Amino acid sequence: MARFVIFVCILGISILGYAQETKNVTFDSPFDFPLLLSANFGELRPNHFHNGLDIKTQGSVGKPIHSVAEGYVSRIMVLHGGYGQAVFVTHPNGFTSVYGHVVAFAPEIQEYVRTYQYEHETFVCDIRLDASVFPVERGEVIALSGNEGASAGPHLHLELRRNDNGDYIDPMPYFKKYLTDTKAPVGQWLCLYPMRGRGVVNGSSEKKIVSVKNLQQQSFSAWGQIYAGISGKDYMDGTNNFYGIHSVTLYVDSMKVFSSVTNEVSADENRMINAFVDYDELIRSRRLFMQSYKLPGNTLRLLQVDNHRGVITIDKEKDYYFCYELEDNFGNKRNYRFIVQGKKQDIPDPQDEGNQILRWNSNNIVQEPGMEWIVPKGVLYDDAVLDTHVEGDSNSISFSYCLDAGNIPLHKYSTLMIGIRHKPIVDTTKYYIEQKVGDRVSSVGGTYADGWIKASIRSLGTFTVAVDTVAPRVTPIGEAGWRASRNIRFRVSDGETGIADYKVYVDGKFVLFGLKKGILVIQDPQKIQRGVPHEMEVIVTDGCGNETRKQYNF
Repeated sequence: MARFVIFVCILGISILGYAQETKNVTFDSPFDFPLLLSANFGELRPNHFHNGLDIKTQGSVGKPIHSVAEGYVSRIMVLHGGYGQAVFVTHPNGFTSVYGHVVAFAPEIQEYVRTYQYEHETFVCDIRLDASVFPVERGEVIALSGNEGASAGPHLHLELRRNDNGDYIDPMPYFKKYLTDTKAPVGQWLCLYPMRGRGVVNGSSEKKIVSVKNLQQQSFSAWGQIYAGISGKDYMDGTNNFYGIHSVTLYVDSMKVFSSVTNEVSADENRMINAFVDYDELIRSRRLFMQSYKLPGNTLRLLQVDNHRGVITIDKEKDYYFCYELEDNFGNKRNYRFIVQGKKQDIPDPQDEGNQILRWNSNNIVQEPGMEWIVPKGVLYDDAVLDTHVEGDSNSISFSYCLDAGNIPLHKYSTLMIGIRHKPIVDTTKYYIEQKVGDRVSSVGGTYADGWIKASIRSLGTFTVAVDTVAPRVTPIGEAGWRASRNIRFRVSDGETGIADYKVYVDGKFVLFGLKKGILVIQDPQKIQRGVPHEMEVIVTDGCGNETRKQYNF
């Protein structure tokens, strides 16, 4: 306990020092209209926390985005997914603001990006700039809002990052003056978890899930070691959207046993969201429970626990009083209280169904004939029971290897190697490792060396070696109208290893196209002269180097 207190004090001093340095920092609104949010910082997302504020743009694209403070453009990104297009502005106040999903940059920035893309013949780019290239004034228009990349509707994704370590910072404290929120978070589901082999809830080793609407009508009994979890949503004034809960605190008998405050996350921590939520329940039902237990391999700083890591020991036949407190950025709170009755019950021994234990705090090597999986320290959040078995026959390219540890998350990539038994084709660049999870089949890539295919994996399933000799499919869209409209598009797809690269040349010159949700779209129609016949070549390559080349005249 003393070490926990010392750690919290040191962490608190560090955070306090940084807070004092930035307490006088102010930011202006990025828009000249009232702000409404569609997502907040820390919202639970697949494999990551939402790292910014999503600001609504009144249902349309093209809204001028103003720099929230003075600084300079330090980075420009153009991606197929993710941010889509984003501009980073570094400020002298210790922060960098990031503006994502934009449809266009300010004219000078746009011209700079286009020049880079044409010089390198690429749509995707990540450009770093020094302070002398694009200085920015507070309030200056730097981009137009859009719906690019992994976006489900028009909005601006606004981030703040620390300049000293790159951490994502909750922007809400700096922009709450532009928002109204009088609504407290609302709980949806509560879960009690018995520790495997060390506790029971209501006489069972299985977790117990109940709706908070029926919380007072529920009765809980437990014995041994247990922990809790809760799911819920936050709401704000003026919109029907729901948001992530900023702070969760659990008290047992008035003693704080767990708290989370989602105000700062590093890139390395982002994927640890899978250790914060009930990952098994997420995979099974898509419900997001925030667990009030910190797995041993989870180093998320936003979680604060004592030396019991949030585990509650029920060892007396009495009532234990639990209280969850949910709070948002605006101080709106809601409490959920319930009683767990301590009652002596048999705790069954765990029934392990597997042939190997994977240790979270050490390196692991899993081997089967023709397969090796190397699992370094830091990949797992907790020990796991692994079941492996081999499928297939001796005539296949390789055996299939099932790696089954239940629904557990992996934090880092690990190395999987599978030996090739037969080579139906000579070209070894066409071999890759295929992963099957349920009915979903995908490629994890891989490279060939000395009879083995080696790839990096970050999830479990059944793996085998496959061959891809099929080139991508390219289908023109609206070809008859190209000459008049210059709206040139293609549908492209590859069912094996995916699209790796593409280029389009018109009259022998590179013309920029972007791949957006499976459609290749021309970015500069003005490059196509009207009323003149053109020759166009489209080149699309997949992950195994299979290439499709098509020529068109229009």
